[in-house]
Amino acid sequence: MRLVLFFFFVAGLIQAENWPGWRGPNGDGTSPEKGIPVKWSGTENIAWKVTIPGNGHSSPVVWRNRVFLTSCLPQKEQRILLCLDRNTGKTLWKDVVLNSPLETIHPLNSRASGTPATDGQHVFVAFMMADDRKIPAPNVGTPRMITPGSLISAAYDMEGKQKWKINAGNFVSAHGFNTCPVLFEDLVILNGDHDGDAYLVALDRKTGKERWRTRRENNTRSYVTPIIREIDERTQMILSGSLCVASYNPRNGKRHWIINGPTEQFVASVVYNGEYVFVTSGYPERHIVAIRPDGSGNVTDTHVAWRTNRGAAYVPSPIIVGPYLLVVADSGIASCFDAKTGKRHWMERLPGGHSPSPVSADGLVYFVSDQGVTTIIRPSDTFGVIAKNELDEPVSTSPAISQGQIFLRTHQHLYCIGSKKN
Repeated sequence: MRLVLFFFFVAGLIQAENWPGWRGPNGDGTSPEKGIPVKWSGTENIAWKVTIPGNGHSSPVVWRNRVFLTSCLPQKEQRILLCLDRNTGKTLWKDVVLNSPLETIHPLNSRASGTPATDGQHVFVAFMMADDRKIPAPNVGTPRMITPGSLISAAYDMEGKQKWKINAGNFVSAHGFNTCPVLFEDLVILNGDHDGDAYLVALDRKTGKERWRTRRENNTRSYVTPIIREIDERTQMILSGSLCVASYNPRNGKRHWIINGPTEQFVASVVYNGEYVFVTSGYPERHIVAIRPDGSGNVTDTHVAWRTNRGAAYVPSPIIVGPYLLVVADSGIASCFDAKTGKRHWMERLPGGHSPSPVSADGLVYFVSDQGVTTIIRPSDTFGVIAKNELDEPVSTSPAISQGQIFLRTHQHLYCIGSKKN
């Protein structure tokens, strides 16, 4: 099958030195760069470190000399977008995107979890706006009251001027909100999976006007950011979530194929290696599934190439490096599989629990733990650690790679790891 990257831009506009959205230029955590740092500490090989106001689990995105990330200022009930100078960490501008009561969240979530996306001309963000009501939480084991609300998306130019802001639809979840905008051609696509009338929606990138909307019939909360690929002469937007794995045409929202399950709720994004789509999930059951993405209609019984239940992750997304599929479970158990057959080469415990998704560059994979320990390995049939680096701060976000540097957000700071730029 032919693999063409459509995730953020039309062909010819992707720039390797940028990290323009969730999981980078390909949406799968991979970077083509060489010479990425492999050794650092809280004081060693740090270009700069700055305190980030408020709190949030959104990852940084980088475009040339600018770094963007979101945060929530809980005392002011504000959701903000920040733009930093990539060379110094100095704040160039910040703006209040949304004033809203604080929504109900899971203890492991935040109120600024959606990673922004940029095309170099505009920056796009998504937050939840809670209203003043309280309702019984749907789809929970323990009855409780939660705050319903709406999915709000906004666009800014690179100088911090808001170009548009829209209400994309209702949103209800006892676990809170996490939607990362996906850019495709002239669209901004948002995943509105939640415990109500769920949807996928595409907005005009220039105006915010709705271009298409597709109903998600299972109405179950999930937090997956889609990937977009050209597969079998079809442009496919693929995501797990809401009791299924499905592929859609990102130009009009029409569905290509669907697989039931394999479980109820999903957080990790899918990855694709040119042959299979790989899913790791979830709740209440854990699965790793390899899917042939060339079907039509319901392909539950025909297009699963292999599956396993051991070593699956709920929150961290998987990553592909060459012939290997690597997954780290939330508990910190890492596994390396033969992507073709599902054979497990090794399973090893990494330090601490893991919420961040791994990234890769120059043949290495970087696993960041909740405690701020980054374990670097070179995928092979045997397990071996290249380096282990500690920041001694909790981390709930995934790293960004740009121009030979790593940008890593802890609960208090943003670190630029690597040599200083002139």
